[in-house]
Amino acid sequence: MSDKSPRQSKSAKSSKSIKEKRADKRDKAAGAATSSMEELTAKKKR
Repeated sequence: MSDKSPRQSKSAKSSKSIKEKRADKRDKAAGAATSSMEELTAKKKR
């Protein structure tokens, strides 16, 4: 019968957790949305 115990994985965990990655992605998306909105509203009126 083979050993059924869990093996030690040699792969290192990523430096950021999933929650941190999601937070970064959300911040980037919010920043891009505001900058594009600022460009639209900052144009000179004729």
